[in-house]
Amino acid sequence: MDQCRCHAIVLAVMDFRDNDRIVTLCTLPHGKLRGVAKGAKKSVRRFGGALEPFAHLEVELTLREGLSSLHSADIVTVFPHIREDLLKIGHAGYAVELTDRLLPEAAPVPRLFRLLAAYLEYLDGATASPSDRRFFEVNLLNILGYRLALDHCGRCGVDLAPTAERRIGAAGAVHCPACGRTGRILSPPAVALLEGALRTGRFGVVNFPASLLPEVAPLIDGAIAAHLSRPLNSLTFLRQVDPDLGLSV
Repeated sequence: MDQCRCHAIVLAVMDFRDNDRIVTLCTLPHGKLRGVAKGAKKSVRRFGGALEPFAHLEVELTLREGLSSLHSADIVTVFPHIREDLLKIGHAGYAVELTDRLLPEAAPVPRLFRLLAAYLEYLDGATASPSDRRFFEVNLLNILGYRLALDHCGRCGVDLAPTAERRIGAAGAVHCPACGRTGRILSPPAVALLEGALRTGRFGVVNFPASLLPEVAPLIDGAIAAHLSRPLNSLTFLRQVDPDLGLSV
């Protein structure tokens, strides 16, 4: 058993027994882990209001296989401006649920922790937008090894020039015109934006305009859905607070 103190972002919280909680964390050094916070419902001194979804904490843990023990949590930030806005809450909730569902346990991925922290920090100070959510998704897939393959056909393997016509296939693949005659078109400007998103992890640098979001949405949604065993609960909430999002995952 190893004890550690590290930065973590809360992905999920559930009640356990009478006074305890099970907390799922994305930690900087250890990746995703689940821990039992004993007495969390009553202990203001050790936990206070820290154990809330998408809060950024500094936690003290005893690491174990299966369930670790969470001894204390100090708040770095709860992203207060996110919590004042239902749409921001929806986007933040989606980000942590997607991270929880795609990140395997006990697999340290510091880049993913930094991406999630950067998205929440950016969302705390900016308007929630589908463009930033798509930027987060593209980079999340890339970090986890599910990088969108835009430069060759996912079926026959032929190289695709930047100006070549592409069609969107299943599971987030792109096809050449010969292999994807019935798929939706992915235009060169949309490809250029996706490639730009893969070259930087800085939010606000790449913007997907409303005219191109309908093109990139099925590609990204297909790539995410290929790695999910069931729909994301957070998307239901997002549709309720913004019915015009047109989400398809």
